[in-house]
Amino acid sequence: MSVTINPSVGERVELGRYRISSGERVLYGQRVNGVVRITDNPSDSGRAYLVERGLEEDGYAALNALLDDYLEQAGLLDDVPMATNVLASYLRELAS
Repeated sequence: MSVTINPSVGERVELGRYRISSGERVLYGQRVNGVVRITDNPSDSGRAYLVERGLEEDGYAALNALLDDYLEQAGLLDDVPMATNVLASYLRELAS
């Protein structure tokens, strides 16, 4: 017997925007099956990144801290903080 489960998906809410040399990006929050997910999306087209999930357990202050830090890092890096190449560069820099 096959059971189909439809996920409960809430409205996508814009949490912030930032601009880097490659274009404008938008941070969205959305509840999926009761779990809050924060994603980083291009304003037009391109790759989206999962930034965080399960943040609802930590409260509104944690959400604000995450957004503030993420936007600051984007400005410093002039790139998407969740991009693999950015993380690899940062880890290399820490190791040296």
